[in-house]
Amino acid sequence: MPKSNIYKKLQNHKNKRRIKMVVTRFAPSPTGYLHIGGLRTALFNYLHARKNGGKFLLRIEDTDLSRNSKDAAEAIIKSFEWVGLEHDKSEQAPAQNNGIVYQSERFEIYAKYAKKLIDEGKAYYCYMSKEELESLREEQRARGETPKYDNRYRDFSGTPPKGIKPVIRIKAPLNGEITFEDGIKGVITISAKELDDFIIMRSDGSPTYNFVVALDDALMGVSDVIRGDDHTSNTPKQIIIYNALGFSLPKFFHIPMILNPEGKKLSKRDGAMGVMDYKLMGYLPEAILNFLVRLGFSYEDKEIFSLQEMIELFSTDALGSSPSRYNQEKFLWLNQHYIKQCDNERLEGLLSDFGVERIDDKEKRDMLYALLKDRSKTLIEFSAQWREIFSPPSAEGGNGYDEKMLKKLDSLALEALGELVEREDFYEAFESVEKMEAYLHKFVEEFGSEGARSSDDSSEGKGSGLKLGKFMPALRLGLLGKGGGIGLCEALIIIESKEAKQRLKDFLKAIKA
Repeated sequence: MPKSNIYKKLQNHKNKRRIKMVVTRFAPSPTGYLHIGGLRTALFNYLHARKNGGKFLLRIEDTDLSRNSKDAAEAIIKSFEWVGLEHDKSEQAPAQNNGIVYQSERFEIYAKYAKKLIDEGKAYYCYMSKEELESLREEQRARGETPKYDNRYRDFSGTPPKGIKPVIRIKAPLNGEITFEDGIKGVITISAKELDDFIIMRSDGSPTYNFVVALDDALMGVSDVIRGDDHTSNTPKQIIIYNALGFSLPKFFHIPMILNPEGKKLSKRDGAMGVMDYKLMGYLPEAILNFLVRLGFSYEDKEIFSLQEMIELFSTDALGSSPSRYNQEKFLWLNQHYIKQCDNERLEGLLSDFGVERIDDKEKRDMLYALLKDRSKTLIEFSAQWREIFSPPSAEGGNGYDEKMLKKLDSLALEALGELVEREDFYEAFESVEKMEAYLHKFVEEFGSEGARSSDDSSEGKGSGLKLGKFMPALRLGLLGKGGGIGLCEALIIIESKEAKQRLKDFLKAIKA
């Protein structure tokens, strides 16, 4: 074939692919809250749709009326809003549903298509009782066979037995193979003998999972199905539904599951919690999305992805075929990265949910936030350190005073602390961190140079005077009640002179009592 003809053929193929819009969906069941594995599936569907200028749809699979939870359905929607995965509106959704398809509202549609299959001879009523079915299965197990419906009503034309409400079964192929190409696993082939005429409508009129999934995906125009590989075994049954109704097959991508660090199924202890639980634990939504996109997708050695970068760089070709492992340390590292990157105005709003009060002086707020961002992996850690600074150690709810530090206090340092509290020029140093640093160094130098004063600590040597290394821990203990934390001079400036003076007086009073 001439090169020009090959080029035209390729161009025509590309043009056809451009004409067909990429439509993906996420379809959770509201029997529990959206967990992190489900959110990863939703994220991949979202990115694939956005990358290709397509649509990302949301469908709530709530046909199991006995197990559905309205709260769970609302929590799923709130989770999407929180992480910023905006879904598009499906034409199949009523106007009042904000573009979301609820399967519980579509029973008439499912009944209509089941009747269509009956009328076309592609499905049939089965009057086999539960007792008969269980008896058949026991006989098959006794013979070492896999339990399977025996198609006894497949071509039934007699009088239906009385008192039995029938189910509707699809006529599955009796011979041959069902083959489909998985975008991750490659070509998958299932022998028709492994399948039976499975139920598509129960005797109470409710539809079964595989029937409605295939039907809704087709009616919603879904072109690409990205889901967990635990659904791989459902795909042949859904293909039977597609073929029976004359719908085109979507492209399937079955992504491996997320495992715990030991390579076992992810549990709650490992991180398989509801998405909104992570909000309560002080995680930022962008950290969660960044963490999840790396569990199954990679782009060179890149670790940090904004949502826009995810969209631009995402490709189903880069989805991994091996299970990913949940790494809590990496998750916390990413969360701290996004806390550091977070604008202080936004951060202030986020922290209000954790009991952190607004600081009117923006200069002091920005100074404190900069210090705590470097020390906080979650907003809970941030808020805990904030409270340690703003809660006097001696007050109710305060930390008290560290017992080990109290035992190590130098008497000369305490004497100096008593003098410092009474000095008026000390409070003039609260203008800036630089002034405070200079003042404290000068104060210790002047106080320690007076020969009449000496340390009780033999390691310092009698008569050697006050040392900065002895004074500063005493000052920190009186101010914050513990060692460690942000810089002492910064803490003094943030707490402010009046409050600092009161804390130091309370401390001196407490240790003399």
